[in-house]
Parts: sequence; structure tokens; C-alpha cells
Amino acid sequence: MSEYVIFTDSSCDIEPSLLKEWNVFYVNLVFRNDATNEEFTQETMGAPELYKQMREGVVFKTSAANMSAFSKAFEPILQEGKDILYIGFSSGLSSTVNAGDAVAKDMRFKYPDRKIIAIDTLCASAGQGLILYLSVLKRNEGADINTNANYVLDCIPHLDHWFTVDDLVYLKRGGRISGVAAFLGGMLDIKPVLHVDDEGHLIAMTKVRTRKKSIAALAEKYEELIDDPAGRYFISHGDCLEDAKLLEDMIYKKSGKKAELITYVGPVIGAHSGPGTLALFFLGKNR
Repeated sequence: MSEYVIFTDSSCDIEPSLLKEWNVFYVNLVFRNDATNEEFTQETMGAPELYKQMREGVVFKTSAANMSAFSKAFEPILQEGKDILYIGFSSGLSSTVNAGDAVAKDMRFKYPDRKIIAIDTLCASAGQGLILYLSVLKRNEGADINTNANYVLDCIPHLDHWFTVDDLVYLKRGGRISGVAAFLGGMLDIKPVLHVDDEGHLIAMTKVRTRKKSIAALAEKYEELIDDPAGRYFISHGDCLEDAKLLEDMIYKKSGKKAELITYVGPVIGAHSGPGTLALFFLGKNR
């Protein structure tokens, strides 16, 4: 059995130090200050600084990883005689995974003895991160690359993403809602509850009044849909750790389960969802 490397991209919202601990390789996605055009990665500007600047009015735009970035990252691994399992950002939200898949196809001709599997998770943020984590656990159990890839593919249709945002202006800016809806939502303190559908797109599901009710709605979705004997879940937040802990407490009171991980919504996702985003991810009966 050939040794293989699990590979991902920085939209998984797992801290680089933790990815290193998991022995996962990754390619960085780029974001930029829209006014100055200065470019950053998560390693040159972390999530806390991004949200600080967003609250001060700075607008950030994002870019998908290109084929060159994947080529430079994949080739040294293949030259070492290792295979690659790439677990990528939803094609419903970014072209990143398409670039990774295109490079994988090219590299198969250049390295015919190597196996390169590219998987579109149809997941975002720590939803992608949870899929990645489950794949790491599977690898650590001794699963070969094919077994692990099939396991990941089986998990994807069951990966629930439920989230809410604190300020609708960021969804409006990204074209997710209309300007009128954003204005009225702000006036009425409406907090949408959204999820990621089977095709990896963001879908608005319900609207509630007040932040606390939106957080409670996420906890209710966990209780309603969880289908994992281990009860595992990840929480990501847009610089609102207290809300993330409140969500964890709500879930714990009903299920006795603590979060496997609480992490930031990273810069690439956060640039579109804004400060105050709160998201919950778990394996459910379906999406």
C-alpha cells in the first residue's frame, strides 16, 4: 500500500498549526483589501485582524487558488513517491476545487505510478474542516487512499451546515440577498438561518428575530438532525467566541456533547459572511 498525503485548501478554516498536527498539507487561498489591492493569506493576516478591519469599514475580496499554486504544492509530494487525497472547497462557492482537480488530471500523466484523488466536498468553512478531520481519523485507523476517499464521499451528503449572520450587509454585498432585504432585516433585527445544500450553495431557510433566537435555532437543528453515534460537531465563528460558547452550551444541555472544535470562520469565508457569523457542522440524516 502506497503512502498518501491528505491535502486541502485554507477555506477549511482549520488553523495551520492544527493542520500540521494532523499532518495535512494545504494550499493558501488569497484575499485582498479592495481599496488598496494589497493581497494577504491567512498566514499574513489572521481572522481577528480581518474582522477588526471589516468593523472599521474595510472591504475584502477573495480569489480562488489557481492551477499554478496546486502544481507547486502537489509535485514535491509526488516526487517523494507519495499519493495525494485532495479534499477541497465547495464548487458551489469557488472554482478552487476545479483548479485542484485539473492539476490532478495533469499530474496523473506526468506521474503514472502515483494516485491523485480530488474530491469536491460541497462543503465550506469548518464543514469542510469536519470532513477533513473525519478523513484524518480514517487514515490514522490505517485506511488506504481508496477506502478513505470512498468514506469521504459517503460522508459528504450527510454533512449539515447551519449558520446565522449578525449583519445582513455582507450577504447583500455578496449578492446573497437584496439591498431591500438587508435594510429591512437590519431595521427589524431579523437574523436569517441558512444552510449549504446538496450542491454546495448557500440557501436561506428561516428568519428569526434577535440573535439569541437564531443561536437557539442552530442548536435545535443539531437535536433534530444529528445522525452520528459519536455526536461530533464543529463550531466556527466570525470573532464572536462568546456566541460560539453559548451555542455549545445549548447543545450540551440537551445532548451532553461538547464541540470537537471551536474555530474562527477564516478570512476567505469571513470576507463574505462578516463579523458575527456563527456556524454549526455535524453529520446528519441528510443535508
